[in-house]
Amino acid sequence: MLRQRSTALPLALVYALLVAYASLYPFTGWRWPAGAAWAELLWLPWPVWRGRFDEVANFLGYAPLGALLVLGWARSGVPLALGALAAVCLPTLFAYALECAQHFIPRRVPSGRDWALNAAGATTGVLLALALVRLGWVDRWRQWRLRWFEPQASPALVLLLLWPVALLFPTPVPLGLGQVFDEIAAWIPEMLSDTPWAGTVEPPSVQRSVLRPTLPPWLEGTVVAAGLMAPCMLAFAVLRPGWRRLFVAVLALVLALGTTALSTALNFGPVHAWAWVTPAVAQGLALGGVLILAVSRLKPRLAAALGLVVLAISVSLGASAPADPYFAASLQLWEQGQFIRFHGMSQWVGWLWPYAAMAWLMARLAGAR
Repeated sequence: MLRQRSTALPLALVYALLVAYASLYPFTGWRWPAGAAWAELLWLPWPVWRGRFDEVANFLGYAPLGALLVLGWARSGVPLALGALAAVCLPTLFAYALECAQHFIPRRVPSGRDWALNAAGATTGVLLALALVRLGWVDRWRQWRLRWFEPQASPALVLLLLWPVALLFPTPVPLGLGQVFDEIAAWIPEMLSDTPWAGTVEPPSVQRSVLRPTLPPWLEGTVVAAGLMAPCMLAFAVLRPGWRRLFVAVLALVLALGTTALSTALNFGPVHAWAWVTPAVAQGLALGGVLILAVSRLKPRLAAALGLVVLAISVSLGASAPADPYFAASLQLWEQGQFIRFHGMSQWVGWLWPYAAMAWLMARLAGAR
């Protein structure tokens, strides 16, 4: 009998990496504090006042990490008491290390208050997870998962859970994830700054606005349709046949609409939450829904192969979309003020999600053979 892997531990690892990114952003200007000794760098000052949003974010930000560690270790056979103790200690030490590292970043302020809130949040998450175990909810989740998914579905489930997070960061075309090419292009002039080739590479903003024409409506709709189909094909590759696939398709549509509307509302206000639903986007969503229904009875291996095609279409066509002033304004808002808390988490997930999904689908096809 195949052993069912836990989804919680991979999620905990991904979540810890995203927390580290958010804690150490913007990763520039690193320097040794003037006149500081090693002992001073291990001391975290206690600020007199911090904003309420900061306090809530620092408390809630570590609760999922503690809960995921407990659930993952419990699923792996680690004694519950030992797993709970480790799930409190490791996030606490992790938060302390990140706060100490902020001494080296001029724009970040290390804080003993933040560390205490991080530790309290992780402890709260551990207690909630223990309550779920004691109440039998973890066993119910295992039974439900066995009825719905294949035993080795953990990587796909992690990717599916991360998909709504990826949609939170603004994209040039709705649901068009994986657009990291311009960011890579932006690094090239910096790497060539001290070489004879400096100045020969135009900034990506210039390339995007001058060299890329506006996408025609049918092409924009194709990107949206492919973006909606991608998580469904990923799910169909591990989901047992039947009505469950139709439920997942409806859920994907609801998450796509809700998460993108939330992202737009955070940027431009609740009044403009649905401004992104243009006629081309609506047609793309309808096309994606029809195609998902048409392929809902495919065998898992064929669904995985089709998922690779859909993801390739989404990434390649989305990369040809030009920049627009509203997208630029969205990025500026996300990189300022309170949005910085979500910047690293959603940005990196949105950049890497399609490529991680393609890698898993290729591994799935190789394993099927």
